[in-house]
Amino acid sequence: MFLSVYAQHRDTPESQTTADAPDPQPMHGHEFGMHEHMMGFFSRALNLTDEQKTQMKAIMQKEHPTMKPLKQQEHQIDQQLRQYVEGTFDPAKVQALAAQKAQVQVQLTVAETRVHNELYQLLTPDQQAKLKEMEANHEARMQKHMQEAPPAPPEQ
Repeated sequence: MFLSVYAQHRDTPESQTTADAPDPQPMHGHEFGMHEHMMGFFSRALNLTDEQKTQMKAIMQKEHPTMKPLKQQEHQIDQQLRQYVEGTFDPAKVQALAAQKAQVQVQLTVAETRVHNELYQLLTPDQQAKLKEMEANHEARMQKHMQEAPPAPPEQ
């Protein structure tokens, strides 16, 4: 919910003002950098109060010990999978790693949904309506994008 709306906003050209532009350096391993940037976006878009910002930051800090090891596990599995891209493909080993990754992703989805619920509950009814509107607009743009025809392959 929150992340998909933020990710879509972050990637649109009209959102790339100096104030909203993502940091140029990668944020690998810096989940809080991304979360702080995301919270800045929601703070502006939803006009969050200082109290809401403080409460949301506390939720993110409380959940960090749960989320970080899951993200690390997912990253480690992705690194292991890379050897089967770059080296000899072994379907049984890839299948086993994919199953492990699926289990981690289930845990991440549950944790992220719990966090999003906690954050959502901090919003006023007007802010919740604004977020729902942003989500609907995001979904409409995604549907439009998916319906666009892919470019024709080059002729030889």
